[in-house]
Amino acid sequence: MKKVLFIDSTHPSLPKGLEDLGYQCDFFPKYQRDDFLKIIDQYEGVIVRSKIKLDREILEKARQLRFIGRVGAGMENIDTAFAEEKGIRCLNAPEGNRSAVGEHAIGMLLMLFNHLKKGDAEVRKGLWLREENRGTEIEGKTVGIIGYGNMGSAFAEKISGFGARVLAYDKYKTGFSNAFVTEVSLETLFSETDILSLHVPLTDETFFMVNDDFLHRFKKPIWLINTSRGKVLKTADLITALRNRKVKGACLDVLEFEGFSFENLDNNKLPKAFSELITLDNVILSPHVAGWTHESNRKLAATIVRKVKALQEEGFLQKNPS
Repeated sequence: MKKVLFIDSTHPSLPKGLEDLGYQCDFFPKYQRDDFLKIIDQYEGVIVRSKIKLDREILEKARQLRFIGRVGAGMENIDTAFAEEKGIRCLNAPEGNRSAVGEHAIGMLLMLFNHLKKGDAEVRKGLWLREENRGTEIEGKTVGIIGYGNMGSAFAEKISGFGARVLAYDKYKTGFSNAFVTEVSLETLFSETDILSLHVPLTDETFFMVNDDFLHRFKKPIWLINTSRGKVLKTADLITALRNRKVKGACLDVLEFEGFSFENLDNNKLPKAFSELITLDNVILSPHVAGWTHESNRKLAATIVRKVKALQEEGFLQKNPS
């Protein structure tokens, strides 16, 4: 029987779905990178979240490998170029958590606009400060989206229902204007945006894309949402912009200082910028959970199973490994 190696834990419906497709599914929760290097050559498929990086070293040992399933959207922990050279199909599942990311981004924005964190803490202390917690409405604002894939489009659909005008720029996609969004140039986005939401993958091109120069290209002070990847945004430059009110507030589900697993901050490497960030009242933070709902857990699993089944149906998984 052909085998699939699970490097990370997943929703139980994922191994069950692959077993139904004829695979033996192995999961060794205590294994580390060196352990996987010793056994990777036994497997036709690998399922991974973020526990280890599937780089050239490990892929060279994966002699039978035909597919990699990334239970999530981002592929930065996989050497996709080398995998493709070896004839390995790389599958991800942005369809599975797009709705969750869209909802979470709006939830953070509502929390920021309506001072919900501050107001909740005050009421618990017996303070009833109404004028000090007067909110701001999304309706009538211009929302600018950078990156119009699964996440950007889900956010556009949801926030347009609040009566916002929604603009989007995507360097690699055109012709996507619809009832929810208007495609525009980057210059138009800089000119008209009130609320900026980032939905780009982390690549060499987007690494620290949002820096001091980038933020100062916006004509108006903006609110900023980042649910993409932490290193898309240079934190020190954001703090400067928050202090001088070029950025009026920020919602950050991801941080520049996350550990590689995205599950813990690397406390030994946290610079001054993080210490400053957590003192700011106009910043809302969450621990990289925008796409991490009970529902998305099941949807991500179902998406990977569906894509592996499609590879079987097209005959790809019956070919000899390259």
